[in-house]
Amino acid sequence: MTDAKDDPNPAPAVRNLERLLQYQEASIVSRVLAKNAGGTVTLFAFDRGEGLSEHTAPFDALVVAVDGEAEIAIAGAPFRLRAGDTLLLPANQPHAVRADHRFKMLLIMLRA
Repeated sequence: MTDAKDDPNPAPAVRNLERLLQYQEASIVSRVLAKNAGGTVTLFAFDRGEGLSEHTAPFDALVVAVDGEAEIAIAGAPFRLRAGDTLLLPANQPHAVRADHRFKMLLIMLRA
């Protein structure tokens, strides 16, 4: 996974999530949009066929699908997300991402 230029405390500006991060062939690209003690907001772009293997996180997270579609499994249960959909990833539950198509998602990690 490669990181685009992260700017955790950008100046106020209107930004379009679909255009903020570009797909890269055979890669997953991420960009941190905001970060503080309460959590992080990260934009991800998955090329077709890319994904994240099953893992857990100690905090709840909210996924917001921005473009394309993918399957996210939580504790083995599959959920299909398309642009505009949201899905809560509960803390300490194993989850994985598989992008059958190009897919962009906003991940909001809630640490508090």
